Order: sequence, then structure tokens, then C-alpha cells
Amino acid sequence: MTRAAVLVATAVVALAAAAAAAAAAPVPRTPISHFVTLMQEHHSFDNYFGTYPGADGLPPRVCMPLDVARPRGRCVRPFHLGGHAVKSLSSDQRTFLAQLGRGRMNGFLDVYRRQGIDGTIAMGHYDARDLPFYWNVAGEYVLFDRFFAAAPVGTLQNHMYWMTGTPGSRAPDVIPRRGFGRLPTIFDRLDARGISWKVYVQNYDPSVSLRTVARRARPGGRGSRLLRLPLLAFPRYVDDPRLSRHVVGLPEFYDDAARGTLPAVSYIIPAGAGEHPPGSIRSGQSFVRSLVNSLVRSPVWTSSAFLWTYDGWGGWYDHVRPPRGYGFRVPALLVSPYARRGHVDSTTLDSTSILRFIELNWGLDPLAPRDAAARTFMSAFDFGHGPRPARFLAADRATATGPEPRRSVIYALYSSAVVLALSVLAWPLAIRRRRTVLAAGEAERS
Repeated sequence: MTRAAVLVATAVVALAAAAAAAAAAPVPRTPISHFVTLMQEHHSFDNYFGTYPGADGLPPRVCMPLDVARPRGRCVRPFHLGGHAVKSLSSDQRTFLAQLGRGRMNGFLDVYRRQGIDGTIAMGHYDARDLPFYWNVAGEYVLFDRFFAAAPVGTLQNHMYWMTGTPGSRAPDVIPRRGFGRLPTIFDRLDARGISWKVYVQNYDPSVSLRTVARRARPGGRGSRLLRLPLLAFPRYVDDPRLSRHVVGLPEFYDDAARGTLPAVSYIIPAGAGEHPPGSIRSGQSFVRSLVNSLVRSPVWTSSAFLWTYDGWGGWYDHVRPPRGYGFRVPALLVSPYARRGHVDSTTLDSTSILRFIELNWGLDPLAPRDAAARTFMSAFDFGHGPRPARFLAADRATATGPEPRRSVIYALYSSAVVLALSVLAWPLAIRRRRTVLAAGEAERS
């Protein structure tokens, strides 16, 4: 038997098993049965998309004062940064409040001046020359220009909101002495209903957990993994093999995507490719592009959605005043065969909106008041038509789409083989999903 034939046979068996398992689990209320989410780090919306056409970007006449007490003194206008690495800016509670300026949004440079720091770089921004893939995604799928950080500050707090709908602890980036105890997570909700899930971790080290690192994790150290992946600070997710087996290395994501065995819900945790300054935005784009392309070429593309956002503004300028209790705006993009083409969505959202989508899509109870009240991004989808064909986006702005990877021949074989093998299994599920799309829309509007 040839290698291609073996791959086809493996794909048929794996997809048949996945379809049989899906038939037993709750059926999604929309055509999205595979949802992927990623949280990158430390960029504001204006820093990445302030000059994107059609978005609520940089005000044309803004000039940020160096000293808020002298508004007619020297000021700095937004300027293009280019693609080179830049230093990390402070983004603690003091910085947030000073930059917010009680809603005046005028302290983005004054706060650094008071610290004796040249913070003019905070007014810098990137554009299509520096972020070609992200801008290509925005042109083909959906860009959100009212997506706010769930918490004003704190890597831990924003990741906790992303997974639990709560900040987890009062002190930013400090883990409770005994961890997070019985605080429910979205994964508990999924597990209780028999809905598949995994957390894929870049450069995963199973030895890092609440048991082995200090509660006050330093950025860049081993303990910083707990801030990005708070499950490692939940004793039950560390000690119970039934739960800990769901936390795996990132290579499994690519394998699961290729085999068509992605779980219903996938969380992705970056490490070196998280875009946190002074990290390279180019490597971050390459990382995200590899994830998107793996999903696009996957047999489950037609039932998938991938949304990624950022855990905070990172000290960069943004001109939109956040809702009370939230952080500044951050970039967020949605890729899906059902995403509206080239759409800028201005629904007010945050990372608990991701939880709300999962809850509505699979009929789960809310975790906390924040996600129960959160709006979702249902308006970013168009479920009135069939899924769009898979399309590979270019890594540059020269062309709209890039060439399909070489493995496309193998995946074409996958597709032709699995259509016949799974048609009987998939047809009833497709009918049930179509009938529940309108119900999901009604739930969102209510």
C-alpha cells in the first residue's frame, strides 16, 4: 500500500470515529463545530490597525502632549514604526490610569515623562507594510475595532477572563497560595457535557506548574507560563490525569488539524511567538499564519472558526475610551468559511465574548456574571450561505492569496475519500445544525 493510500485510510478511520463521537455529544447551534482561539500579547488596536481603511483608527489631528499640564506645549503625532523590534513599555495599573486620564485619553506620554523615560515610541504604529498577513486576513475575513481587554492590566487576569470569566485574583499577576481551587472553567463546562477540548501549548514543559514555580512569576521566566496558562495553577488540572491529558504540546494541533480530529474547542497558548515587545512581530505573524493555514487545509475547515486577540495594550496609544472596568482596545480577527468578507465589526466585545460564543454555540451555562452579560460576535458570521472554499492568504501584500502548500495533494485525497465514507454520518448532523442556526441567532438577540 502506498504512503498516500495509508494516509487516506487513516483519515477515513479518524474522521469516521470523530463523526461518531460528535453524534453522541451536544450538537452545536450554528455550523461551527470546531472553534479555535489564541491570545497574543501587548499591542493596542491603533498600534496595529490604526490606519486600516474603514476601521475606527487614528484620529487625523491627534497630537499627544508630553506634559498634560501644558496641553499647548510639545506634543507627538502618531508615526510609522516599521518592522523592526522595539522595547517593551510599562503597562501596569499606574500606567493604565495615567494614560486613561480619567477618560481624557491624554496621558500616554506624560506617564513616561514623569518616570524619566522617553516614551514617545508609544505613539508609534505599524501598517500593511509591517503586518501584511494580518491585513490580508482583515481584508478577507473579519476585523473587530471595538474589542477591549477584559481587564485593565495583568497577563494573568486577562487569561483568566478568557478561560473562567473572572479575574481569578485581586492582585495583578499574583497567583493565590493554593491556586485557584474549585473556580469553574470553560473546560469544566465542556467536560460535563461530553464536548471535546484541548489546550495546545507552544514549547510545552509538563514540569512547570503551581507545584514547581513561585506564585509571583517574573515575565520571561519559567513561571510566566502560569500567567498565560492559568490551568497550571489549578490543582485538579495538574493532579488529575483525566484533565491534564487535555493540555498538550503545540505539534498536536498541526497533527489533529491534518487528520481532521480537532476537538470542538481548542485554546492555543504561545511562547516565543506571542509578539510581546521586544519580540518580533514577523515571527508572530508567521506563527499565526501557520495555525491559520493548518486550519484552512484541514478536512474540518468547512465547520471551523478561529479567533485570536491580545492580552493587553502593552503601553501603546489607543484613542478609544474603554468601558468602565475594561482595558484599552486590542486587535482581534476572525477566520472562518462563514466569516463576512472584508468586514469591520464594531460590536463592543472582550475576551469573555469568546466564552459567551462557546456557551451559546454548545448550550452551556455561563461561568460568571461577566460572560453571562457579554455580547458575542455572531454578527461577524453569515450563516445564510454555505461555507466559503478554503483559501490560502499570502504572507505579503503583493497578491491576495498565496500558493497552496505542497501537502494539498494529500489533503485532496483526504477530501475525496472521506466524502463517501462520512456522507451518511454527516448528513443528519448537517440537518440538525441548519435547524438550530436561527435559534442561536434568537438567543444572541435576546
